Amino acid sequence: MTVQKQKRIYHLGSLPPFLLVLAGNIKGVDHRWNQHGLGGDNMEGKCRSLHPGPISLLHWSGKGKPWLRLDSRKPCIVDHLWAPYDLYRSSMHSLEE
Repeated sequence: MTVQKQKRIYHLGSLPPFLLVLAGNIKGVDHRWNQHGLGGDNMEGKCRSLHPGPISLLHWSGKGKPWLRLDSRKPCIVDHLWAPYDLYRSSMHSLEE
């Protein structure tokens, strides 16, 4: 992370550091448990709904992040699932009360 801070060595978000930390000790997750692609751009009509069946991982991959869409009051249909984990929003609501 020190090298990354001085000279950008990767451009893919958080995945490369996680792979380095885990040192290859990873397992694949069956696609039906991993709901990926929730980060579609709702301004372009690319919101995704959840696939049928059980889901354990919600992955807002892509540019559309739920915190940005909720703050702009233009959420996708599944962004409310992330809202309870928004620590900043929770603290802001406490300050407003």
